[in-house]
Amino acid sequence: MAIAFKILLIIFALGLISVVLLQKGKSAGLSGAISGGAEHLFGKQKARGLDLFLQRLTIGVAIGFFVTALIVAYLVKT
Repeated sequence: MAIAFKILLIIFALGLISVVLLQKGKSAGLSGAISGGAEHLFGKQKARGLDLFLQRLTIGVAIGFFVTALIVAYLVKT
């Protein structure tokens, strides 16, 4: 049982890494943070299409990763 959850944790970790790397950058580095970072902070730029899908997929995979990590930690402890 613990081995299956460890394999699932590795799959979630690789999935999370790949989904985050597929997303576009939200600003143009430090200059974007100084000049145009407030636009992203207050929601003037809304994600649409593929960006919205990747954002929601990232949230789902991250939740799965953390839940699986907690389960693996509990199984290892007992």
